[in-house]
Amino acid sequence: MKQTVLTRYRVMAYITAVWLLVFTVAIVLKYGFSTGDTMVISQIHGILFIVYVIFAFDLGSKAKWGFGKLLWVLVVGCIPVASFFVEPKITRETRALIDGTAPQPVKA
Repeated sequence: MKQTVLTRYRVMAYITAVWLLVFTVAIVLKYGFSTGDTMVISQIHGILFIVYVIFAFDLGSKAKWGFGKLLWVLVVGCIPVASFFVEPKITRETRALIDGTAPQPVKA
């Protein structure tokens, strides 16, 4: 696996997380205070989230993640601010795979 796969995932994780926060604030303003519109923000976030999902699948397939871990990473992308806590953990684990310092699975 190459470093570029991880870099693409990291960039999209942060961009998507920021847009999700912007979208959340817009929703609160729209429905809580009857101001603003969310159409453009929601469309931008939707497109960015699709790209995030593609890059997360790419990283997960190359890192040989199980279905549960991949699903966990995708769900975290739907929770405001969660990506800011999970992305560094995923980066540490994946860098260990890239560097070859990750523990190898024991074969029976």
